[in-house]
Amino acid sequence: MGHGLRHPADLVAWRRWQESRHPVRHVVRTARARLSPPVETRVDLLVADEGADLLVAVEAMHASVDRAVVVPLGHLDAARTTVVAPVGWQPPAAYSGHARRTVPLGDLTLPAVRAVLAAGHRSEIGSTAYALAEALGATFFVSQHGALTPYAPPLPHAARLLAWSEADGAFWTTGRRDVEVEVVGSQLLWAAAGLVTGARAPSSTTGGDAAPLTYLGQGHAAEISRARLAQAALSTCRAHGATYRPHPSERDVTSRAVLAGYRRAGITVDTSGVPLVDLEAPIVSVFSTGVLEAAARGWEAWVEFPRPPAWLGEFWERYAMHRLGSSPTPAPHLPDQEPAARIAEIVTGAAS
Repeated sequence: MGHGLRHPADLVAWRRWQESRHPVRHVVRTARARLSPPVETRVDLLVADEGADLLVAVEAMHASVDRAVVVPLGHLDAARTTVVAPVGWQPPAAYSGHARRTVPLGDLTLPAVRAVLAAGHRSEIGSTAYALAEALGATFFVSQHGALTPYAPPLPHAARLLAWSEADGAFWTTGRRDVEVEVVGSQLLWAAAGLVTGARAPSSTTGGDAAPLTYLGQGHAAEISRARLAQAALSTCRAHGATYRPHPSERDVTSRAVLAGYRRAGITVDTSGVPLVDLEAPIVSVFSTGVLEAAARGWEAWVEFPRPPAWLGEFWERYAMHRLGSSPTPAPHLPDQEPAARIAEIVTGAAS
């Protein structure tokens, strides 16, 4: 496929591709939309002052978005920062005194905003925040929240990317001259590195009193067919006695059938729900960011996939991920300054 995104600038084309990877889900959603009138999305708006010139868009309530845009809130001036988030989202303590109201997303009007921080513009909240930034002439910052494959959504026009690394910045902006890049590092990996204990989990690939290898499932991933992902997990878990840990998204009918098949094959499926940060075991996966998190914590971690497509090999190389059977993936490089603090500095500077 070559270097860069499959859809470097066309969000509509990217969405069509994503829908094509989940055809049943798309058909169901389309049918529901035809049978029921559309319901306008509502969001929580947290405002300290009508003259606040910073807006942070919290698009989802999972860990990667939390690290990318929520943790920086603790380094921003709360008095000049407005937050738009899903209904029910719980803010950091510094924002508990903000006036909070639930409003239609389409009614978002914040004329004083000069800079916007988000994880992108693929979601309803992100796209609305981006449209607001465009209308106001405000700077729209995209904080990278995960590892990048060629199937990542494109960046919005004239955005400023806050990237994990120079390599990620170059990859995400290949063919683009309208996007500025500043490398800040990964808050996700910074947080993981803070949990390092100085000890490694004994590896099931090296003998001894070994902790079992844990396979981080990615059955939800759109980048590779589910059949190939399932076969790769089955063969790796069988060959190495690994426990399969499904991704939280593996809850649909097909996923449940696949998990049942693993159990029939004698593979242990871990549905304990233990947070990844508390999982003290060697890790293997296809291209999960969890491999980098484990390496940052000091645990042994690898990647594995039979006959990997060219883009996957490039991905492994960009993130220095090591294949199973070789030395463990090294801890990722981290900047001297906490990424969340640097993000806050940059966003604040753009509004000044």
